[in-house]
Amino acid sequence: MKRRCGFLAVVLAPLLLAGFLAPYPYAEQHREHPYVPPTAVHFIRARPFVQEDGHLYPLRLFPGNGRLFGVDPPAVVFLLGSDAYGRDVFSRLLYGGRLSLATGLLATLLSLALGLAAGVVAGYFGGWWDGLLMRGGELAMALPWLYLLLAVRAVLPLHISTLDSFLVSTAIIGAVGWVRPARLIRGVVLSGKERGFVLAARGFGAGHGYLIRRHLLPLTAGVAGTQATLLIPQFMLAEMALSFLGLGVGEPVPSWGGMLNEARQYHALLLHGWLLAPGLAAIPVLLAFLLVADAWLFRRSE
Repeated sequence: MKRRCGFLAVVLAPLLLAGFLAPYPYAEQHREHPYVPPTAVHFIRARPFVQEDGHLYPLRLFPGNGRLFGVDPPAVVFLLGSDAYGRDVFSRLLYGGRLSLATGLLATLLSLALGLAAGVVAGYFGGWWDGLLMRGGELAMALPWLYLLLAVRAVLPLHISTLDSFLVSTAIIGAVGWVRPARLIRGVVLSGKERGFVLAARGFGAGHGYLIRRHLLPLTAGVAGTQATLLIPQFMLAEMALSFLGLGVGEPVPSWGGMLNEARQYHALLLHGWLLAPGLAAIPVLLAFLLVADAWLFRRSE
């Protein structure tokens, strides 16, 4: 478990430190350098240099602009190449990953909050509450969530601010993922309310709020944690899908899906393979979350 959490921390650290590790701001353009392949770094006497117009420029650590490394103009350093506007793909990759991660985290919090509320109410009170919430959840699970996301997002105004677009996309993604956590939490509450200590507390006159807050909610922590590690990568993929289809956060703010959108044309992919970097970077991040979820499930089953 510790090793898998450590792996997760390692793959997330570059995204969280994007402002320090990225050599350029995500929107900075170098119009004279469109579609430049990854910059070759030459080592002379153990010192790194990059070449520009036949001249060597030292690659400096801590150049004084609050970033880890950089190079003096007119040289540029594009570790993963540049896009059509001469923007550094490596820098945009880090910033875009941070946005996709933030979407996954916030959408998961929203989904778990809705699922926790619905599961506790359905499991504790039962009756028509249980029937209404669970049948409504089954209906929501039967709907194709991707098409639902596209439909809801498509009816919203296209020209909205970046923050509004981010919040709307996050809310839509989180609102469609509450059903599975709700069903699992309902099962935990159904079992928990029949335990001896809950029945004893009820016999001493404890109210519904006290029983739920003090005795039943702690029982749901394991299920909620496991579901979080499963939902975060799922919601990150949902954000990437929306952005890839042009319905997520718009330019110039990067997201992994929006960056992959540039590689949708066959000729662009064939000539500028480095544009696939966001898709490749998503693999270890998603894998790390799934490994942690698997370890958590195994630990709970022991």
